[in-house]
Amino acid sequence: MERTLSSGLHFEQFTANSTSPLPLRMAATLLLWQRRIVSRRQLARLDARLLADAGISESQRHAELGKPFWR
Repeated sequence: MERTLSSGLHFEQFTANSTSPLPLRMAATLLLWQRRIVSRRQLARLDARLLADAGISESQRHAELGKPFWR
């Protein structure tokens, strides 16, 4: 599931890297949170056919939509 929603997120490496400057880590974290919000909004709009095409079940969608943006 995470692979489907977060593909192409290259800034995740900066959020976990404690050697990066604080402003860079903060910006990367904010971008990650924004991407999660957008991805989950898009996921919420998918119909059953598109979910099946992506290999996502209704229960997986429900679980993902129930997460806060920081997770």
